[in-house]
Amino acid sequence: MTKKIISDEDRQLFRHSVGDIHPLTSDKVLLKPLNKPKPIPKFRDAAEDLSAFASTASDLDIVGLEDSLSYAKPGLSRSILKKLRQGYFGLHAELDLHGLTSLEAQRQLLQFLQACVQRKYHCVHIVHGKGYRSLDNQPILKNNINHWLRLHKDVLAFCSAPPKDGGTGAVLVLLKAKTDPAP
Repeated sequence: MTKKIISDEDRQLFRHSVGDIHPLTSDKVLLKPLNKPKPIPKFRDAAEDLSAFASTASDLDIVGLEDSLSYAKPGLSRSILKKLRQGYFGLHAELDLHGLTSLEAQRQLLQFLQACVQRKYHCVHIVHGKGYRSLDNQPILKNNINHWLRLHKDVLAFCSAPPKDGGTGAVLVLLKAKTDPAP
């Protein structure tokens, strides 16, 4: 390949177009901006979401203190639950509902799931407790979480966490990936 000869006029035009230049002081490239603003989630009306969970009674069997929870939306591969249990998806956020009433837990769960979907989190950890302090050893929050997560439109699957992450007192939840509308 032959070297292209550039006229002085073209060289001057190029220098004028480029303007002042300065040598780089560092050859390191920052992959993330230092002062990236935090996103502000847009919340829908909580009453709209609460209406879907108005009833806590369901066709589901009541789960006990040490019973494991497991659910996958119809049509999902059973291998999804296996991957979820093994930590394949990683954890992006955690919510602890210990000591809350059912209504408080419901509101916090909905806000948490909505914020996670907005932030495009894929897998989250929710601690509900085993229910040792519940009347008649019937865990209220655990049963409610089992019911509420099955009804939530953005929940694909959930299962009880491994023992190191809370065991049967916590769940790992796989969320639907939020897609932004095309322009």
